[in-house]
Amino acid sequence: MRGPVVLAARVMGRLPMRRRLVRLWQVVWGFPQTFVGFVLFLVLRGPRRRYAFRSAVVTEWSLDSGLCLGMLIFVPRACPQALLLHEYGHTLQSMLLGPLYLPVIVAPSLVWAGVPALYRYRRSHAYSYYRFYTERWANRLSRRVTGEKPEGWYER
Repeated sequence: MRGPVVLAARVMGRLPMRRRLVRLWQVVWGFPQTFVGFVLFLVLRGPRRRYAFRSAVVTEWSLDSGLCLGMLIFVPRACPQALLLHEYGHTLQSMLLGPLYLPVIVAPSLVWAGVPALYRYRRSHAYSYYRFYTERWANRLSRRVTGEKPEGWYER
């Protein structure tokens, strides 16, 4: 169990002070989601690609979708830039909402993504997944912070 702690200390030691404070904010203010993300991070040990993206730590996994838990982002292998930016928007939401992130963003987002009746509704009405408030807000935040807007993003 010493490995992740040593890795975290090495990463924090190489970061400028401003970035260290941002990471500390993410861990303390967003503790519930960061803790769940860290557990998932540990469960997904093995030969997985991990890298930093701005104030987040990205882990590639075998699923076709993305997930953001605090400062930890999980994306598919060969992740499109648009998805990475979108998940980073959720990281920003976590930084803003802190402990409210799980009930305000994650729970509704999982329902929106996972309930078959809602999937059928989106499909039959040509309703974009990204029009839901949690997803649209993530796109807006990411665009505002990064200045990037991938093609096909919905922000209205």
